Amino acid sequence: MTRIVYVNGEYLPDTEAKISIFDRGFLMADAVYEVTSVLDGKLLDYAGHESRLARSLDELGMANPVTKEELLAIHRELVSRNGVGNGLVYLQITRGSAGDRSFVFPDPATTPSGIVLFTQKVDDLDFPPAAKTGIKVIAFDDLRWGRRDIKTVQLLWPSMAKMAAKKAGCDDAFFVQDGMVTEGSASNAYIVKGNRIITRPLSNDILHGITRATLLKYAAEAQFEIEERAFTIAEAQAADEAFVTGASTFVMPVVEVDGAKVGSGTPGPVATRLRELYIEEAKKAAI
Repeated sequence: MTRIVYVNGEYLPDTEAKISIFDRGFLMADAVYEVTSVLDGKLLDYAGHESRLARSLDELGMANPVTKEELLAIHRELVSRNGVGNGLVYLQITRGSAGDRSFVFPDPATTPSGIVLFTQKVDDLDFPPAAKTGIKVIAFDDLRWGRRDIKTVQLLWPSMAKMAAKKAGCDDAFFVQDGMVTEGSASNAYIVKGNRIITRPLSNDILHGITRATLLKYAAEAQFEIEERAFTIAEAQAADEAFVTGASTFVMPVVEVDGAKVGSGTPGPVATRLRELYIEEAKKAAI
């Protein structure tokens, strides 16, 4: 089925969408992105995604080719035109195309940034089968670049982690650096001990997850204890529960870590409650 996408100022059928072969996003992964969830036709945590996009662009000295108002309007227009009830809106901004290949950044005064948005329908986004069974993860060396706080399209290593997990009969990976878990391949990682939720603190080592920030706020209001520190794979295996968060997964229970069951080996009450809490509150605040 043909989708309507947005490419550099135009709404087009996806079969007609084109970008230059010299676009730096294509040649050098010189681009940033965001993914915003849609439930019941409304955008979840949109303000957080917009704010993180602005930060990523600023960190890379890249210009946003549209205003805040225009960006929100484009999101809503694509959701409407494509009839998205539950799903995702993918946004990517590149440094543009100077008409040739060079390591040196082009002059932004003469080379405008490129922008692409498209939607993906995910009917069971709020109630996927994996939320009931939990997922299994493997440990995987974290060899990504040092600025993981910038949401760039440099996703080859996370893709390799996903493929390694699939080969091992698992669903995902926990990245490990210097003996400590940094995050999942496309998510923030957590363990649970009693009423305490443990997750790595914000730094350049991890993505500053929008779902993470929202969930921790809701969890604190629900009287859960929050401890921000790094943890090991062994700690995760010995935890009462483990889970990950992300825009496309919300709160996803982790029931096995590197071959060892976590807790009972089934989704626990904390992760289950946090998922319900996040969806309930996020839907109330959706726009």
